[in-house]
Amino acid sequence: MYRARIGLALAVSFVSGYLCLYAQTGARSREPFKLGTFDQRGRVFIGAVLRDSQVIDIASANEAFERRDPARAKLTIPSDMKELIGKYESGLKDRLYAIVSDVAGTSTPPQYVYALKDLKVLPPVRPALILNAGGNYTEHTQGAEQQQRAARGTAAPADAPLPKSVPGIWERKPGDERVNPYLFLKAPTAVIGNGDAIRVPEGRVQIDYECEIDVVIGKPARHVPLERAADYIFGYTIQNDVSDRGGRGDSRFGGSDWLIGKNHDTFAPLGPYIVPKEFIKDPMKLRQSLTLNGEVRQDSNTSRMDHNIYEMLQYASNIMSLHPGDVISMGSPPGTNLDRSDKRWMRPGDTVVCTIEGIGSMTNPVQSE
Repeated sequence: MYRARIGLALAVSFVSGYLCLYAQTGARSREPFKLGTFDQRGRVFIGAVLRDSQVIDIASANEAFERRDPARAKLTIPSDMKELIGKYESGLKDRLYAIVSDVAGTSTPPQYVYALKDLKVLPPVRPALILNAGGNYTEHTQGAEQQQRAARGTAAPADAPLPKSVPGIWERKPGDERVNPYLFLKAPTAVIGNGDAIRVPEGRVQIDYECEIDVVIGKPARHVPLERAADYIFGYTIQNDVSDRGGRGDSRFGGSDWLIGKNHDTFAPLGPYIVPKEFIKDPMKLRQSLTLNGEVRQDSNTSRMDHNIYEMLQYASNIMSLHPGDVISMGSPPGTNLDRSDKRWMRPGDTVVCTIEGIGSMTNPVQSE
């Protein structure tokens, strides 16, 4: 009896170890994919991007997948990215893994797989809510302040006292000398996709670029504890937070006007895809860069943020409810025209490319309105 118990314990230990090893190696070998919304000659569909060259029509692939095994559980693939995000953890995730694995293992792509170059890439999601961080990279903020002082001919001010906590929204911990987080609203009507033109409004000439990483919310979030913030993230995408630096022409409310500055049509290129969070090892260690007509204008890393993505999500959720498909843009690194002396505003005829490691590159031409 004793020997039988020892044998059983050893067997259980072996099986547990094997399953653990299998899970670990399986996770490492899982084929990564990105998610996007595509147009094929007027037909819009949600696709999984494989190796940045192929796009799997998820709904058509799922139909074929289920036909091959009638006993398999039936799933309805949403036609809207926000719905897919909301249902991702309720069976869709495992089905997508299986579909992508099937395609990756074939030498001849099935009929529901298309060459990326043959499709129009649309904004991956149409967020109901877009929140953008302001002044979340110290180098960007300090550079902007230096340029403003140089323009006015004034000296640097004395050190300001530390900001206070914002009760119920942002509680400052002892020893934390950072400024408080700052978020503003960006209109969903400003969203365009990869390849779409940024249009320069008539009479506005100080049009700036800002390459930013965006967090895509995965489930309803309200008053999220910091230690659980990662649970509410679905994935990551890119935003070029295009900005009109021309001002409003008067000093009302300090002369600042976020409506004019941030919300012209086409001022929120978003995409090209969403990368599910499990395929980004560390979102706080990603290179981000921007080129204007091939010249590097921004080159930084997400590790340079003042407030990380989890702190920003917590802060936002303490103000308003967040829902699947909403995005929070984490602010611009240095290199914008706001923080550099060699200014080169975007103008018609330009091409701007925003790249973030692990997510991809988003390219937009610039045209006159």
